[in-house]
Amino acid sequence: MNKEILRILQQDARIDLKDLAVMVNLSVDEVKIEIEEMEKNKIICGYHALVNFDNTDDEIVSALIEVKVTPQRGLGFDKIAERIYNFPEVSAVYLMSGAFDFTVILEAKTMKEISKFVFEKLATLDYVQSTATHFILRKYKDFKTVLVEEKKDLREMVNL
Repeated sequence: MNKEILRILQQDARIDLKDLAVMVNLSVDEVKIEIEEMEKNKIICGYHALVNFDNTDDEIVSALIEVKVTPQRGLGFDKIAERIYNFPEVSAVYLMSGAFDFTVILEAKTMKEISKFVFEKLATLDYVQSTATHFILRKYKDFKTVLVEEKKDLREMVNL
C-alpha cells in the first residue's frame, strides 16, 4: 500500500486525502496514518513545489558540478558528502559511479556566484581533486514533469 501512496504523492503531493483514500481503497484516517508513519521513518522526507523559473521574472542559474575526490581514511564518502551538502547554496548532492565521485546541483542568481562557490568553497576542500561545472541552459523535464509547452502547428492544411 505504501508504494501506491508514494507513487500518487510523487505525481501530486497536494492531492486531497479523500481522493487519495479512494484511489488506494482505504479510509482517510488509514491514509493519514500511513503517511505519518512514512514521514516518521524518513521515507517521505519533504514536500516541494517544482518551479519553472523560465516563466517568472526571477533570474536563476542552475549548474551541475562533477566533483572528483580522494576519500580520507576514516572519512569516507558520507562525510565528504555531508561537508558539501551543508553549504547553503547546494540544492542536491549525489554519489556517482564512473569518472567522478559526486554530482552537486547548485542554483544561484548569476553564473559568477556559481563560479565563486566552486573556486572559493568547493575546490578548496582538501579532498577535492577536480571539478567540472556544467551550466544548465534550459530545463525541459524535471522530476517527471514536462516544463515546456508543446508547440502547436499553426499552419493551415491546403488541398490541391
